[in-house]
Amino acid sequence: MCRKRSETGWLAAAMLLLGVAGCGPAEAKDTGSTQTERTGSMKRHYSQSGYDITPLPADEVKKLAAKLDPEAYRVTQGAGTERAFCGNLLDNHKQGVYACVVCGLPLFASDHKFDSGTGWPSFWRPFDPEHVVRKADKSLGMVRVEINCARCGAHLGHVFDDGPPPTHERFCLNSAALKFYEKGSELPQESQPVHTETAYFAGGCFWGIEHYFQEGPGVIDAVSGYMQGDVANPTYKDVCTDTTGHAETVKVVFDPAKITYKRLLEAFFTMHDPTQLDRQGPDIGKQYRSGIWYTSDEQKQEAEAYIQELTRDNRYNGRRIVTQVEAARKFWPAEDYHQDYIDKTGRACHVKNPW
Repeated sequence: MCRKRSETGWLAAAMLLLGVAGCGPAEAKDTGSTQTERTGSMKRHYSQSGYDITPLPADEVKKLAAKLDPEAYRVTQGAGTERAFCGNLLDNHKQGVYACVVCGLPLFASDHKFDSGTGWPSFWRPFDPEHVVRKADKSLGMVRVEINCARCGAHLGHVFDDGPPPTHERFCLNSAALKFYEKGSELPQESQPVHTETAYFAGGCFWGIEHYFQEGPGVIDAVSGYMQGDVANPTYKDVCTDTTGHAETVKVVFDPAKITYKRLLEAFFTMHDPTQLDRQGPDIGKQYRSGIWYTSDEQKQEAEAYIQELTRDNRYNGRRIVTQVEAARKFWPAEDYHQDYIDKTGRACHVKNPW
């Protein structure tokens, strides 16, 4: 990552021998332990539309299903099918959202509903493709595609390839599997998208910082980019000149109900060495500086307080923390090939796993 030539001599070699590797091919020595840590804790999943679609535990689904009426229970828990032209939502033409009757996840919208003439509510696309899971159904001696709620696994119906454009699909639903919320009505908490917050962190090469923030429970997204510079629409080549003022930065979108900003700070200071000025290992330049770009007074106060805490605890054996704390300026996403770089290439970086 944009290493200066002066680092390619004896100093770089010594750093590699000491295990202070930059961004590049390296042996992932802790892969096994990382996998164990991940499987030992819940990794939450969020849809592109901002909903928590983490599969619910079986015991929680059982409790929710116990509240259903007999028909809804038969359909959703026993893969049943209601009689044609008998569902209460078949002729519903109001504007609104159709949510899972079990867990409340929005599944379909009135804008995508059409009259298929089959006797069941039909839609040509889901509310969000990630909210509906498809699987093969061979129960009637033929292969059909069953659709289920992604969050609770409730049986919803089937999808066929005889629908209208643009998808040419027909999602054939059981009314008993759905609960309709008319447009303008208040949605229950379980039917609302996650309230998110955004944080920005710079800690050297953004490849590893992005990768490990994505592993955090409650982190919805992490994106590599450039911040705090003076040039609009900077490219990687521009930033590598070390003249634009930008820092390689990771934008972290998170669910504050699942992970706190304080926990993100703890992870950030575990990932990198905040006592290295304008560098991280063999990666040298202001673009590799350590920084926290706050989006609110609360974030600023927490960041400054945590740095003071680390200083009081002498976490870095007398070495001064040089992490900058500044108000966030415009975030410029990095080029596509930088996004999810560790996953795409298998390469390692200086970053430590904080989870």
